[in-house]
Amino acid sequence: MATNTRAMSCTPEDVFRVLADGWLYPGWVVGASRMRNVDAGWPEVGSTLHHSVGVWPALLNDTTQVREWTPTHRMVLRASGWPMGEAEVSVRVRTTPTGCEVRIDEEPVSGPAALIPRFLTTPMLRWRNAETLNRLAYLAEGGAG
Repeated sequence: MATNTRAMSCTPEDVFRVLADGWLYPGWVVGASRMRNVDAGWPEVGSTLHHSVGVWPALLNDTTQVREWTPTHRMVLRASGWPMGEAEVSVRVRTTPTGCEVRIDEEPVSGPAALIPRFLTTPMLRWRNAETLNRLAYLAEGGAG
C-alpha cells in the first residue's frame, strides 16, 4: 500500500469542502484531466464521478465511486483507471495544532496493476500522491469548494 501524508494550514472542514465538490476532482487528482459528470448525490456512499484520464487526444473515460464518507475524518473511494485496473483510495484527515494532517492510502485491487509486485507500484503511487496532496492543499488552503 502506498501511503502519503501532508500537513496543511487549514481545517478538516476546508479539506472536506474540496472533496465534497466532485467538479474539483481533476484539480487535485493527478491523472484526472476532465469531469464529464458528477452524480447528483455526490459524495454520498455509492455515488459516482465520471471523469477522464490522460492527455488529449489520448483520453480514457473512467469513474470513481464513494465507498465511505465520514466528513471531516475519512473518505474512501474506488477509483477506476482502466486499462490498469482499480484502486481503493482512502483520505484521512486529523486536526493538528497548526491546521490538519491529510493522509492518502492507495492500493491497487483489480486489473493488471493488482498483479504487479508492490515494490514496483508503491514508489510510483507515492510520487503521484505527493503531488495529489500538494494540489489538494492549494485548493483547501485557498478556500475552494
